[in-house]
Amino acid sequence: MGQILDFYNIIFLVLAVVVFLRLRSVLGRKTGSERPPVDPYQGRDRPEVGDRDNVIPMPPRGAPGSGPEPVGETGEPVPEGSALDRALRAVMAADRTFEPNHFLAGARAAYEMIVTGFATGDRKALRPLLSKEVFDGFSAAIQDRESRGEKVETTFVGIDKAEIVEAGMRANFVQITVRFVSQLITVTRNAQGDVIDGDPTKVSDLVDIWTFERNAGSADPNWYLVATKTPD
Repeated sequence: MGQILDFYNIIFLVLAVVVFLRLRSVLGRKTGSERPPVDPYQGRDRPEVGDRDNVIPMPPRGAPGSGPEPVGETGEPVPEGSALDRALRAVMAADRTFEPNHFLAGARAAYEMIVTGFATGDRKALRPLLSKEVFDGFSAAIQDRESRGEKVETTFVGIDKAEIVEAGMRANFVQITVRFVSQLITVTRNAQGDVIDGDPTKVSDLVDIWTFERNAGSADPNWYLVATKTPD
């Protein structure tokens, strides 16, 4: 009787060893279908990189360039814990595609296109860059200028500085306000070609504060100019 029990014990022991080895062979190697480690700073609905060509995926926090530290041409960091720092981090949490320096590069390009487009009266170039309200205002100003036969000649010298000064959310919309300091040569001529404003030989400094907006919940990655003002 003892021999029979020993015989069955040996069989169960062999089976247990076989099962253990099989489990180890499966659990101990990667099959290619594992999920990546969870990043606590990464949103669930982050878009895939291939979905939108101009979306820059956010690196994990702590990686170089991952935070909102450099936000201007000077490279000066936003003071940690400041109102702007908190606002930028709130925006980055709501819109995982937002990265301050990448945004500023696009804002600089848009600024030059808008300034030159307004000067030449190019409504076609302006329309995709402006909100409806801003476009209507620009279009009305262009129409008024055209009705008097005036023309604006603008040479865009460059942008000395572009820095984010405000950031925030309006419902699901991200709003970023940028202060631009640029240099232009601009002249307005009347219908007879006489200079009525500006100086064709003088480079003028121009300071603008513009607010851009995009829908953080939309697949459209484009930003639109929604407000403009000049400093007091």
